[in-house]
Amino acid sequence: MTAVTRGTVLASLTTLIAFPVFPDTAWPNRPITLVHGFAAGGPTDTVARIIARGLTTRLGQQVVVDPRPGASGTIAAGQVARAAADGYTLLAIPGGHATADALYQKLPYKTIDDFSMISMASEYPFVFVTYADHKIQTIADLINHARSQKIPLLYGSPGIGSVHHLAVELLAEMANVQLQHVPYRGSAQVVTDLLGKRIDFMIDPPTLLIEFLASGKLRSLAVTSASRFFSLPEVPTVSEAALPGYVVTSWQGLAGPAGMPPSVAD
Repeated sequence: MTAVTRGTVLASLTTLIAFPVFPDTAWPNRPITLVHGFAAGGPTDTVARIIARGLTTRLGQQVVVDPRPGASGTIAAGQVARAAADGYTLLAIPGGHATADALYQKLPYKTIDDFSMISMASEYPFVFVTYADHKIQTIADLINHARSQKIPLLYGSPGIGSVHHLAVELLAEMANVQLQHVPYRGSAQVVTDLLGKRIDFMIDPPTLLIEFLASGKLRSLAVTSASRFFSLPEVPTVSEAALPGYVVTSWQGLAGPAGMPPSVAD
């Protein structure tokens, strides 16, 4: 991870890991598992590992990150919801946790009631990217190409119902174009297929993409925030370059099973 990337993520996590933790004297007396529902190496995993390092230092017990990818994070969330509420199983939740209840006919948990919400950890935009020599060079090119071609452009995301998926569908709706979604089990797999030119574009938080952009392997098209992202100041927003009013950001938080002792959550 580059210094820019570390700075980007660490700046968002300062509040979470910088202040003292005052748990019960009996907690923790053994390692803690931090579960998330996405593949290792993706943005959720990256932030989870930074949280784990900070908590390991503050608590004096090892916090182990445990990726359990599948179903856009809902499998992992269901497993944590059923875990003992003793503070030894935690969950890194992405923004998609808030939308899953509207997207799935049945979930193995109640989105709010089955969790103890501990903290927000970060908020971030997404970046639209394509492979370096694609004929699409800007976000306006992408929209114009989608309008003029009979075969839809292919884009990848880390799962059906992920914020990545919804963000692109919002763009498609606002631009009145058809785009073909290809779901994967994690962002790293999407990058692999994009570099291999098997899909046309993707969006993801800057954390995973910034090194590929710096090396020239991927080309940035636009960021999804209301203003330009400080680590990519030369990249326009979707709103300024193509679709006024288009703004999407997501977040990541920390939770545990419902019923955690307040002192442990604090």
